[in-house]
Amino acid sequence: MSAAPPRMSTRELGRATLARQGLLERAEAPVTRMVERLAGMQAQEARPPFVGLWSRLRGFDPDDLRTALHDGSLVRAPWLRATLHLVSADDYRAHRNALRPALAAALGVLGARADGLDVDALIPAAQEILRDGPLTFNELRPRLAERFPAVDERALGYAARTQLPLIMVPTDDPWGFPRTAAFAPATHRLTGALNDDPDPRPLLRAYLAAFGPASAADAQTWSGLTGLAPVLEGMARDLLVLSDERGTVLYDLPDAPRPGADADAPVRFLPDFDNLVLAHADRTRVVADEHRPRLVTRNLRVRATFLVDGTVAGTWSVAMRRGVATLTLAPFGRVSRTALRDLGREAGGLLSLVEPRARDHAVEIDAQAG
Repeated sequence: MSAAPPRMSTRELGRATLARQGLLERAEAPVTRMVERLAGMQAQEARPPFVGLWSRLRGFDPDDLRTALHDGSLVRAPWLRATLHLVSADDYRAHRNALRPALAAALGVLGARADGLDVDALIPAAQEILRDGPLTFNELRPRLAERFPAVDERALGYAARTQLPLIMVPTDDPWGFPRTAAFAPATHRLTGALNDDPDPRPLLRAYLAAFGPASAADAQTWSGLTGLAPVLEGMARDLLVLSDERGTVLYDLPDAPRPGADADAPVRFLPDFDNLVLAHADRTRVVADEHRPRLVTRNLRVRATFLVDGTVAGTWSVAMRRGVATLTLAPFGRVSRTALRDLGREAGGLLSLVEPRARDHAVEIDAQAG
């Protein structure tokens, strides 16, 4: 009988993930390398990756991210869970085909709107239309509808967005992209071809490096792929096999950091849609189950959050009034004076990043929260 795998506490799992995320100690790394270390950053909106990198990198300069977007070393494209992500060009080329099953499955959200949709016919049509130059989806959808008049126009656009390798085209906007950005085929934006190998194992290793130790269910939640349990079992010979407090089997890279439960975890601000709060099926290592419903709005926005002692302690927002940028904290419960003091110190740098034209800054607490 084989011995039971070593067990890690929830707090130890949290510290391990935070260490990899640059949230125990800010990292010193180029922005492209940090995005790779994070296995990509969710980028449903253009600003959150700037905040996420500011929280994780020592001396982060927003111009470094803008430069990486324009020189093509970082790209913004449909990726994990068929949502927009910021990933390195190298990772996009390496892993995009491994994600094809998840991107194909994403069409299921269309329901009856997909009636008559022929993806095999749509893809070459979209490629032909885009040969003349990048288009926003407001521009692409009607052109597709001219060719497929019997199919729902938004279904055509969503299918093109998820099934054709497309990359957003950066502009000179402050956050790198306008609200409605143009897309171009990946072949127009990348140097080098996509890796044709659909093997998910390299992607899973990148996931464990960024979010491990993790279970097969965690990896599936993060990636949108299914059937990963036998894949990870087959990789177990080269991985460290552990378990959590509930006895769930976890996998990890043998040389990945796993600091002790007593490792110091300073306060940190996370942006909207941050993958730290989305990358596991069991998220108790970073947010209590009772607080999870408060992270997502009715229209499926994932709120910006702040960490105290390594776990999500509340949400935050910024508003500009008469030249004063005010950061409002909405804690889920009592926050110590020391943590509030530390959050106030962090807030100055955050406000300078998100509202650089503000003449003054302020921090307040939402008295209705908690």
